[in-house]
Amino acid sequence: MDDVANGERPQARDLPAPAGYVLTVRELLTLPSLAGSKLIAGAGGLEQIVRRVNVIEVPDILPWVKPNELLVTTGFPLRDAESGQPFDAPALVELIEGLAHRGAAALGVKEGRYLDDLPAAMLDASDRLDFPLFLIPQEIGFDEVMSEVFMHLIDRQAWALDVADRMHRALTTIVLEGGDLPQIVDEVAALFEAAVLICLPDGRVQASAGGTADLQALDALELFDPSGRLRTERLHHGLQPAPGKQPGQIAVAPVIAGGTDHGLIVAFASGGGLGPVTMQALERAATVVALAVTKQLAVSAVESKFRGDFLRDVLNGTAGPPDQIVEYCAQLDWDVNRSMVVIVAQLDSDAEPGAELGAGYTVNPPVVGRMPQERLTTGWQQVVRRRDRFAPVVGFSHEVVTLMPVGHREAKDVVEDLIAAVTGDRGGGRHSFCTGVSRVIDSVADIPQAYDEARKAVVVGRRLRGNGAIAHFDSLGVHRLLSLVSDSAELHAFASEVLGSLAGDDDEALDLRQTLQALLDTNCNVAETARVLHFHYNTLRYRIGKLEGIVGPFTTDPILRLDVALALRVVEMKGL
Repeated sequence: MDDVANGERPQARDLPAPAGYVLTVRELLTLPSLAGSKLIAGAGGLEQIVRRVNVIEVPDILPWVKPNELLVTTGFPLRDAESGQPFDAPALVELIEGLAHRGAAALGVKEGRYLDDLPAAMLDASDRLDFPLFLIPQEIGFDEVMSEVFMHLIDRQAWALDVADRMHRALTTIVLEGGDLPQIVDEVAALFEAAVLICLPDGRVQASAGGTADLQALDALELFDPSGRLRTERLHHGLQPAPGKQPGQIAVAPVIAGGTDHGLIVAFASGGGLGPVTMQALERAATVVALAVTKQLAVSAVESKFRGDFLRDVLNGTAGPPDQIVEYCAQLDWDVNRSMVVIVAQLDSDAEPGAELGAGYTVNPPVVGRMPQERLTTGWQQVVRRRDRFAPVVGFSHEVVTLMPVGHREAKDVVEDLIAAVTGDRGGGRHSFCTGVSRVIDSVADIPQAYDEARKAVVVGRRLRGNGAIAHFDSLGVHRLLSLVSDSAELHAFASEVLGSLAGDDDEALDLRQTLQALLDTNCNVAETARVLHFHYNTLRYRIGKLEGIVGPFTTDPILRLDVALALRVVEMKGL
């Protein structure tokens, strides 16, 4: 079957242009049933939305008023029940304020014998609160108004559902024809006339489409970190204005399948105009995106199994002769016949699991995110693919291994750029990880050794610098030897025997260890050490005497000095 992703764009579907299905007060006054009605105050609220209509039959209507409700009445309920005279101005002002506070859409009063002119204070209150107030001709029946309003609301809601359903079927067809995320966002962007993107839960953008102006306006928003990640923690489900003072409107729908959060689909229109219909259709599109993502993950899982099994054999040195490895890698669309480093990334065991979703982004009902190891693998694959699509990247159960092509002089810069892109700004639920980097190798036969170097670098880097450490095997120094000692108790015992009380964690021990390390760094040059530590010469001589009283004559005994230097390195290493 041909893959639509590699062919022409699917034929455009005959879908209605996006529009709102709600009825505004402005549109309401143009209905035939309200012909001749006259707006007398509150013109600033003509865009208020009308979702229901009711008749005021009693004076104390406020407890039963609902949001977005059009209220119509005669003058009779506005009169004093005892005197039969109209309410005074303060009472009518209080009525207008109460209706506005409860979110009513507008008030229509029928002209007739029960009501004289409405007081100026009531009109002023309507203008002040942007609450539309209009007069209805006496010959118009309330039943006609209610019937026509309900008919328009039902018709528009039915139309909105039809738009969402037809778009859902169109997108489903794209997926069934072999299309993928690029074709889906292209179709949705054309329908909404907006910029549309799909991203992972941590904000890595998978596909985007739309007009050039909208895409440029979206990129200019304060929603992307330097690595290109969409800051999902700054968005929430539903319609929302563009952040800051930027013009435009954003619609966000979560992509969920089988209780698993696969990310977001986001629409942005620099000119606004995204309404409830857009939101409804976008939620339908999100279900199709979930279908496409699930299909993609299923195919990827099968491919990754074969790729992972083969690369594991290569890393263990059991895949066969180098020529055979190069040939088989070429069949997998990998190029390993060049200079490269092996990079091993391992999640930190105490990464915070509560950061699965960004702050401010909530979904109801709650869902779980993809496994952190899967997301780390996806992140490395996406970042590496942008730089070199022929570089192998495979995720195993506890680590991600990358064979990255580099020159001997650029290895460090290339690796740091990759890690910075994968790490991002730690937003969107990204877990911290440690990275180990091997020496640069020029032969496939050296891959097993380079893999072993990278794994050692991860272990030593985490011990030295904790979570998020980056360690190059070339820069490990003596720590490479110390990492080979599997018995951490033996290392602790060695450090305690050599350093004595200096091996402790109290403030005095830490302070004296700093002085001891500075002396070793300057080859026990007292004057230079005093300058580095900003000590008086006599103060440092006093400290040297105190140190020699604890560890022995390290300033004159080179063997003891070596033992002390190694013991300090052991204490420096964490996680032993």
